[in-house]
Order: sequence, then C-alpha cells, then structure tokens
Amino acid sequence: MSAAAPRARAVMVLGTTSGAGKSWLTTALCRHYARLGLKVAPFKAQNMSNNARVVAPALGKGVSSLPTEGAALGLGAARRPNAGGEIGSAQYFQALAARAEPEVRMNPLLLKPERDTHSQVVLLGQVDEALTRLGWRGRSEKVWPTVARALDELMAENDVVVIEGAGSPAEINLMDSDIVNLRVARHARARCLLVTDIDRGGAFAHLYGTWALLPEADRALICGFVLNKFRGDAALLAPGPQQLQALTGVPTVATLPMWWQHGLPEEDGMFDMAASQGGGDIQTRIAVVAYPRISNLDEFQPLKNVPGVALRWARGPADLVDVDWVILPGSKHTSGDLAWLRAQGLDRAIAAHAAQGKALLGVCGGLQMLGEALIDTHGIDGNAPGLGLLPLVTAFEPAKTVRRTAARFGTARGAWAALSGVGVQGYEIHHGQTVQHPAMAAAGNVATVLVPGLAWQNEAGNVLGVYLHGLFEDAAVLQALFGARVPTLDSVFERMADFIEQHFEPGVLDMLIAD
Repeated sequence: MSAAAPRARAVMVLGTTSGAGKSWLTTALCRHYARLGLKVAPFKAQNMSNNARVVAPALGKGVSSLPTEGAALGLGAARRPNAGGEIGSAQYFQALAARAEPEVRMNPLLLKPERDTHSQVVLLGQVDEALTRLGWRGRSEKVWPTVARALDELMAENDVVVIEGAGSPAEINLMDSDIVNLRVARHARARCLLVTDIDRGGAFAHLYGTWALLPEADRALICGFVLNKFRGDAALLAPGPQQLQALTGVPTVATLPMWWQHGLPEEDGMFDMAASQGGGDIQTRIAVVAYPRISNLDEFQPLKNVPGVALRWARGPADLVDVDWVILPGSKHTSGDLAWLRAQGLDRAIAAHAAQGKALLGVCGGLQMLGEALIDTHGIDGNAPGLGLLPLVTAFEPAKTVRRTAARFGTARGAWAALSGVGVQGYEIHHGQTVQHPAMAAAGNVATVLVPGLAWQNEAGNVLGVYLHGLFEDAAVLQALFGARVPTLDSVFERMADFIEQHFEPGVLDMLIAD
C-alpha cells in the first residue's frame, strides 16, 4: 500500500465464472453510489477483450484531458494523433455510470487477443511491445507496481472505488500470478460480492466451490453471494441460501431476476446469438459479420434498440440472405479474419449483396477489407488481397492511431445519403493507413471522400467504409438513418441502479461502504 492511506471505500464484484454478471453489476453499483452524491470511480486491474474505447490519459498527472462529448464538431484539432489511450469498453461504460471521466488508470492493463495464444498488451492505455513478448506468468510481477499505483491513486481521489474481478478468483492454477482478483481485493481491503449465473444451473455448487477454494483469510473478504439471471418462483430457492450460509457464513444478499433488455452492451459484444428486434414492424434487416477476431462489437448495441430494426450475426452466406444491410465490423487481425471470411464463402455473398445495390458498411478493419489490398511490410497484421469493393489500399504501420475524433460527413449518395452534413463523434483504434489506390485512380476509379482520411464511398453510393468507431452511438447518426430515438446510456444506467436497489436485501448496499 502506498504511504498515503486511501480515503475511498472499495467494493469488489467477483464472479464464479466468466459471464456471471460482474461487469453488469459493477456498472449498476457505480451509478447507485454516484447518485448518492459520492465521487465514484471503477477499476479493473486487467481486462482481456478486443472491445476497447479511447479515453483520457491519467488525469491529475500533468496530462490535460481530451475534448468532452460536447466539443465542437468538424475541427481538425479534434483528430490529434494518439491523444489518449485504450481501456476495456466495460470500464468505459462503468466510468460513465459513475459520472466520472473515463481514463486509463481505471483499466491499467488491457490484453487484446490477436490469435489463440497471443495478445497485444496495453499498459496505461499504450501498447507495450516488451510486455507483449513476455509470457503470462512472467508479466504479472512486472506490471503489479503499475496496477497497484493506479488503484492507490483512484482510492486517494474518490469516495468509492467499485472494482471488477476477472473470470473466477478460484482458478488455483493461476493464483500465484493473480493481479486482478484476490491480490487486488487484499490491496484495497475491499468488501466483496460473489455473483453467479443461476440460469446456467449449479449455482449453489459454483458459489460454495469458489468460496471453498479461496485461502481462508480471503474468504473473510466475501460479504455476500448474488444469484443473477434468475427465472421462476423465488420461493423454490429455499432452503438453498440458508444451507449455503450455514456452510460458509456468507449470506445471499440479492436474487436478481433475468433481465433481457437492460440496454447495456455486453462486455464481449455478443448480446445474443439469434436475431434481435428493437420492436415494431421490421423495416430494416441488418447482418453484422462475426469473424473470429471481431473487435468493438459493443458499438452495435444501439441498433438492437432501434424500433423496426432486426439485427443478426452472420457466420455464413445463408445469414446474409434477405438482409438490407451488411456490416463488416472491426477486427484485431484483419488479414486473418479476411481469410476466414473467404473460407466461409462470405466474400462471394458480400459481393453479391453489394452488386444488388444494397447497403454495405465497413468499420475500421471492415473498411480495410473492402479495399483492393492490405500491405504489411512491418509484420503488423499480414498481406492480403481485399474484397475489391472500394478502390482503396491499406498499409499497416508500426505506430498505432489511438484518438477520439469529431468529424462531419460531406455529401453522401445512395443508401448513405442521409448522412450528408451530419456531425459525428467517435474514436479511432488502428494500425492501418488507407488511401486511394493510385493505379485505379489513374484508370478513373476514384472513391468519394466523405471525411478526409476517415470515410470513403463507392461511385454507386451503396458501399461505405469508415475508420470511425461509435457511429451508431451518436444520436445524430441514428436520427438521420432511422428517424429514431433510442434510450440514452444515462437512462440505461438509471434503470440498472433502480433494479439493484429493488432486489438487494435492505441495508446491504450501504453496508458495503460503511466505515
């Protein structure tokens, strides 16, 4: 612990498994404590996800903040190179729920999987090549001082820090190198909740088994069990919670009903596997291609909530039949995902969709796929021929573009004409730099530039490629494309706080932060 004693109370959410509901519950707790008038910050020591957001550097450390969401649109200064860092999307949303400025200390270590056995390591918002080369176990001790310092600083600056664990704290094969669960809980002297997904079955065994595998001293940190995603008659739970408390001494402090439409993007982006519909008669069918190294799929959550829109994930040509739009999302390994796409026959299905004049959108890695070629002379991603649907070429560079961006679309045509003149704010995370293919330009095949360096359209007007993430999180874009208003994130956070206040046992949420 640092010399200055932290003034914050630490509340930590641990889980029996991945997907138990840690991120969701942490977000709800952030808003609950924030609306009590407390200064709140989220924290997750290490996150593994390809869903990331661009945020401010560490505040209060001599680094000025980035422009806020209310900054003026369309200014060149809004695209300063690498004026910020990356954190997991879950911590970004948790910061917004806490009414705090998202910044890199809230998720000091981010692992972005590129292959099954390799991840890019992002430390305090920036790619660290040396750490990327290290093995999992060798990395922990090297990064722990940075993790601990970030946590200590947040605890010194806030009233409450709500901490999210990762996976399960009872992974006994990893306990000796743990820097995200028990080590953080001890360091922060956190009061911990252990949440489980009862819809999976085996919830009481998960809770008891997790508790039993913890070192005895760490069991004392567990203040309550939470049953999440419960469906059915709550009376049928008895005598399970009572017997569990008799075995462990830990009470079950909340039974949270299944809530399908809470509106918060899921941490891994895949909010459901089947088609989802925002309500009303279906007017627009949208397929998002879900390749293996997808990134930032959470940015499409607003489409799920738009009335008249049906959203599906596409993994084969049959998933593109009868859709109005196809979206190629971001990718952490563009050439690899492009090869997968071809192996599935999706390249031909996408070309046929575009040939019919239907709307096709590529975002970041998806934009790069739409061009003629990927050129990689630095070993960043890999060389590959593109889909040839935009006369562009992408070259991968060692320097990574990480920045918030404000822009305004020029005059668009065809399926995307509604975006003409619309101002938008979002973020960029990419190694590639994309330009007009010179030989194709000489032959008269020139892409229409809608935003210099950021957005291009084909001559027919139905194919659009953008580097800007967050397009559908912008209210002006949704209004232009669908004439619809969807629930704001702030209203989602408010409903989440209402939900836990209704379903937690009286006094528990206050007890977690009591002196």
